[in-house]
Amino acid sequence: MIASKTLIGTLSVAAAFLALTTPARADGEVNIYSYRQPDLIQPLLDAFTKETGITANVLFLDKGLVERIQAEGANSPADVILTVDISRLTEAKNAGVTQPLVNETINKDIPAHFRDPDGNWFGLTTRGRVVYASKERVAQNDITYEELADPKWKGKFCTRDGQHSYNVGLFASMIAHHGEAETEKWLTGLRDNLSKKPDGGDRDQAKAIFAGECDIALGNSYYVGLMLTNEKEPEQKEWASAIKVLFPNAKDRGTHVNISGMALAKNAPNKENAVKLMEFLSAGEAQKIYAEQVFEYPVLPGAEPSEVVKSFGTIKPDSLPLAEVAANRKKASELVDKIGYNDGPQD
Repeated sequence: MIASKTLIGTLSVAAAFLALTTPARADGEVNIYSYRQPDLIQPLLDAFTKETGITANVLFLDKGLVERIQAEGANSPADVILTVDISRLTEAKNAGVTQPLVNETINKDIPAHFRDPDGNWFGLTTRGRVVYASKERVAQNDITYEELADPKWKGKFCTRDGQHSYNVGLFASMIAHHGEAETEKWLTGLRDNLSKKPDGGDRDQAKAIFAGECDIALGNSYYVGLMLTNEKEPEQKEWASAIKVLFPNAKDRGTHVNISGMALAKNAPNKENAVKLMEFLSAGEAQKIYAEQVFEYPVLPGAEPSEVVKSFGTIKPDSLPLAEVAANRKKASELVDKIGYNDGPQD
């Protein structure tokens, strides 16, 4: 069995990991390959073990997870894949390392637009791609994605790299809603409103607003919760306190959301336990624990987010199927390069 502890590594430590294993099939155990940080999912797994008696073993990989499972082939110990972002989930499906699962319990808990039509992946929590706005310099309390290209924001807008998965997902959703030609015009307007070349992460955009380098920025909603509760780097609390969260398109189609999710591994040796874990993760208790841990929104209808997340305001998620967003990611990435988004403003 996999050692009953979290193992951290990448493909470079494959031999070391395999040395710790005996046959992957083990009664009363389930093996998880995770892109998500172990400390974020451990409370979930503790609750699962308490309820079922099944031991959950985790291998954390910050990169190369799909390649790892491919290299292991039919003998892979992986039962369940946990990851963030629709791109990671579709990557796993397209690489052939998942298997379809038709499960009445999971399908009842998770709305159709948050799961793969073929049953190869399922969303667990969502995060909004929101607008961070300066409390001091931005009076309005509602906004649309389309408005971000308005020249009134010229020199006042900042983002991370346009090719980052979070931004590509948003841009892909714009293609789904408006078509490629209109999205190219919109992206060009976005680029021309930038105060500087895209850089840093989402937290850095909040920092830039705090420093007066820009007034609005794109960022994921959960980073605000992480900053507000960061005791190790208290300066981040100042960044978060300087911004307000605006949910774009709240009055029409809703805010673009991305997901953390799960998939059943193709050769899951402990399939029965894997399905039990996936059913557990889609249900009420786990949805509450997970959402509170990561400052995200549960996908289970009626489940409540944490008090910190509630303080941001109410999110109306865009109901566009994430599979449709995923289908437009390549075009979105190509547009980012075509217009030179990462070069910053052109004049």
